[in-house]
Amino acid sequence: MKYLRWLLLPFSLLYGLVVLIRNWCYDVGWFKSTSFNLPVISVGNLAVGGAGKSPMTEYLIRLLKQDYKVATLSRGYGRETKGFLVADATTTAQQVGDEPAQFKQKFPDITVAVCEDRVAGIEKLKADHNLILMDDAYQHRAVKPGLSILLFDYNKLNKIDFLLPAGNMREPISGKMRADIMVVSKCPDNLSTDEQENIAAKLNPYPYQHLLFTSINYLPLEVFGQSATVNSDTRIYLLTGLAGTQPLEKYLKSISKDIIHHKYPDHHQYTLKNITKLAEAFSADTTKNKAIVTTEKDAERLKQPALFSILQTLPVLVLPISVKFINGGSNFDQLITSYVREYTTHSSVH
Repeated sequence: MKYLRWLLLPFSLLYGLVVLIRNWCYDVGWFKSTSFNLPVISVGNLAVGGAGKSPMTEYLIRLLKQDYKVATLSRGYGRETKGFLVADATTTAQQVGDEPAQFKQKFPDITVAVCEDRVAGIEKLKADHNLILMDDAYQHRAVKPGLSILLFDYNKLNKIDFLLPAGNMREPISGKMRADIMVVSKCPDNLSTDEQENIAAKLNPYPYQHLLFTSINYLPLEVFGQSATVNSDTRIYLLTGLAGTQPLEKYLKSISKDIIHHKYPDHHQYTLKNITKLAEAFSADTTKNKAIVTTEKDAERLKQPALFSILQTLPVLVLPISVKFINGGSNFDQLITSYVREYTTHSSVH
């Protein structure tokens, strides 16, 4: 696979040229970018894969849902449906995608919608809402958000990457210029001031941009199948279908060194064969203290009746996460609430 990516470099150059031309057409107004007369906050990143967009969107929901009628709008990656759809209590990941299903599960009182055409989606939502949160929409230039939050994965900052298809970059680093707030996610809790300054020098934010740092806050395990206790003596069967599992693995290794990882690609749609393989390996294991651990996003894709009927008989636990700002999040909270409260048609907080 590594050598195949080198062979794909010419296609990355072509892809990059197309992206640069497309962005330029939006910048000069040749392609239409629609603004809306209500606060629209976009969360995204420059690369394919997890940089913590969903936890950041959830942070924003918690911050704003008490004072505003909030709607989240996503494309609904991996769903089996098309067009505009609003989730309800019975909506599955197969209908709206795993992240929107997770949002609705955790925040039943807000509106969770999906639509490939974000302009059309906002048009349908704007009459009954006064705040739209767009998840994974940084490259969706057809909408001009009032505030753009751009995430960078701390674990990938020093890795050389190429544009698609040879690498994982959706657009060149120059795309950062559209962000109002840049957040380096998944940082160590003890990230030093010196390292923060080094990262700031590397990312080189423009004068109008704010740079902040977050770490992952791992919350108590929740029961998905049968109850179980996880400690240093537990053999953990880790089941994931997401990008960038290193922080998760590191956290679980701080609890138990005995981890068997059943790892699948990001947004993997689990099959009966996948779960049967896991269940058989788990059942054949004679270790006394053992448990299956998965993530919130994976759990939404595991709720299919055929899969859940197997997992509900096993000790399966879900590990929720949230965002934790290094040096406190009061500055970030103030930037967000000030933008929403003092909203104008301008597209920045500076």
